[in-house]
Amino acid sequence: MTDSTRWKATVYVGGLPPNATTSHVLDAFIPFGEIVEVQVPKNNAPNSTEPHRGFAYVEFEDSADAKEAIDNMNQAEFFGKILKVSPAKAPKSADEGLGSKTAVWEQEGWLAKHAAEEENGDGDQAQTMNGSAPDPMQGLEGLDVAGPRPQ
Repeated sequence: MTDSTRWKATVYVGGLPPNATTSHVLDAFIPFGEIVEVQVPKNNAPNSTEPHRGFAYVEFEDSADAKEAIDNMNQAEFFGKILKVSPAKAPKSADEGLGSKTAVWEQEGWLAKHAAEEENGDGDQAQTMNGSAPDPMQGLEGLDVAGPRPQ
């Protein structure tokens, strides 16, 4: 199964009470279809007494089962708390966008976009190379001191 297909068949379950376990979540969602995996992330905070972070991911074999679970379990009561069940969002890639470990100009999307701009003459570098932009150093030949001109 591809990653995009897996994320379409995965639901986010928010608002889990502290006493809910993986098996409780599995039991609550099994009526909607075959479940591949249930993940309840552990709480890694040093001073926390909570056993988990209050949410879970439930991956179904079929995306139709995931949609059925969302339709039936969103706003349902679970151990006295109201659940928020929605489609899971795929995690952002560590190689793209802000927070990436790769420089923006080394990313494929950025390079493809800006290479196309240069070819079309839309990029800033293309304009300065053609001579259409004024030289920023023009008119400074007579200055011998940095700073504003004396009055």
